[in-house]
Amino acid sequence: MTSQSTANSPTETTTHWSLLVVRLALGVPILISGVGKVLAIGPKPMGISGFAGFLASLGVPLPTVAAWGVGLLELVGGALLLAGLTVRVTSALIAIDMLVATVMYHLPNGYPAASAGVELTLTLCLVALALAITGPGAFTVRRALSDTERRPSGASQSRGTDR
Repeated sequence: MTSQSTANSPTETTTHWSLLVVRLALGVPILISGVGKVLAIGPKPMGISGFAGFLASLGVPLPTVAAWGVGLLELVGGALLLAGLTVRVTSALIAIDMLVATVMYHLPNGYPAASAGVELTLTLCLVALALAITGPGAFTVRRALSDTERRPSGASQSRGTDR
């Protein structure tokens, strides 16, 4: 029985790789969306003024401020997710962003993304929520740059260095 339960449980390495894949699945579309909103390039090059106009048409108060907030969250947040930095906070903010987009715009359009429905934004919201709960995993820029993560335990004492 124990060999079967061990065989069915994910290893630590599998978990770390899975979290990296989940970060990529969220970070890439969020970053691309932010690039379109802030820099007006890419598949949906709205720019801040175009996005602010869209938000104004939805009745969002202070649409230019909201456009900058959402655009920068998506641009910077997408990059942070890819790097594995501040993943819990960034993911929580993106989950809220996607929930608001889902309710304010996509919900009346039904489910399919092809008809501007909730399919994509709801999925991104749930993925962001999962990352907010789990965190980034081991494969992050911070961990890659950290000496203490690569040294065996006790190595810092033997060298006489303590960070």
